[in-house]
Amino acid sequence: MVHGAALALLAMAFGVVAVRGVAEPGVALAFTVLIALGECVRITLPGDREQAPIGAAGALAYALLGPLRGLPTGHGVFQAAAVTGAGLLLALLPALLLPHGARRHRQAPWRDPVRLDGAARRLLGAGFAAAIFQPLYTSGAVDRFSADGPVYGVFLTLVAALAALCDASLAAVLRRARSGLRFPAALEDELRSLFGIGSAIAATGLLVSLAAGEVGLWALPLFCAPLLLAQVSFRRAAAVRATTGQTIASLARATEVAGYTPPGHARRVADTACAVGRELGLGTRELALLEYAALMHDVGQLSLVEPVPDGATALLPDEEQRRIARLGSEVIMRTGVPRKVAEQVARLADPWQGGPSGADGEVPLAARIIRVANAHDDLLTAARRRGVGEAVGRLEVLEALRLGRGRVYDARVVDALVRVRG
Repeated sequence: MVHGAALALLAMAFGVVAVRGVAEPGVALAFTVLIALGECVRITLPGDREQAPIGAAGALAYALLGPLRGLPTGHGVFQAAAVTGAGLLLALLPALLLPHGARRHRQAPWRDPVRLDGAARRLLGAGFAAAIFQPLYTSGAVDRFSADGPVYGVFLTLVAALAALCDASLAAVLRRARSGLRFPAALEDELRSLFGIGSAIAATGLLVSLAAGEVGLWALPLFCAPLLLAQVSFRRAAAVRATTGQTIASLARATEVAGYTPPGHARRVADTACAVGRELGLGTRELALLEYAALMHDVGQLSLVEPVPDGATALLPDEEQRRIARLGSEVIMRTGVPRKVAEQVARLADPWQGGPSGADGEVPLAARIIRVANAHDDLLTAARRRGVGEAVGRLEVLEALRLGRGRVYDARVVDALVRVRG
């Protein structure tokens, strides 16, 4: 739906510009090049978010461009969308110019769903901002307040804020379609991200459009340079997160290599836990911490003299489960992983505190989810060892978890597991 709307807007914009001609072609070319360069230096943020800060800021600035060096502009809504689309298409040229052999080993940009999502968002966001601002500007309604006065700046800020909200909503729709994350949780994640790179993009686009009224096209490199430096900082933060992920993966593999857990157990538990977390409406950040904790939930087993058969801690006495969880938490606390992950692992074996009304008690939701996911994999592994068929084994495991529903396990979590794994 979002891609279709973007394609329709692009086709309509190109058609209108082809009929009417290009207004201020030099200005249009400068913004097209800026957007294309911004697309070529995209960054990937945590949660698999793709952003092109400079390209997005350039598109927003052109959509909100009023006077240029004191002279009015008249490019309008469709040319703003056409320039953004031309910049997006121009950024594809390096991939098209690659030798055929090199192209085979790299995914084509037009087949990359993350990149297509980002391009569609930026095109629709620029079109949305232009649709609000340009008609008011070209009709003279904005002339009632001075272009160099505070009211004009407040008006542009309001339009930029609405464009940012539009982009967040589109990103939430696309994330819902790609990952299955519930729309309210996806929207909450995207709105949180507005306080990071999103606010920097909106502020830069706003400043460029305002400064262009005084200094002309020199505003483009002058105000986009700080955003480029901010991109470097975001890249470094992403690299730190990648290092954290490698540390977690190593710890998760340690129990398997040492023979304490079956191969793939940590990954299966993490996948099940994340599926349940999405079903319960957790956001991207909560899901990331949940995955970390699920991958490392068995680290405490390394303290055992003798491995538990099949690593099935769910079959151990409650006190022994709690001891292993506490030891694992102490190990995790010394690895530089977010403290919340260690706290979740420490509470994995704590009894569920929910009362008759369904209150959650003090045990973190992530800990309750991992406990159910771990029991699910342990019991399923035990069923396979007994030679039980896959379908029958799954039914047995779900029935066993239902028996502990509301006593040993959180009823809400068990119900969510049944929906995603039943």
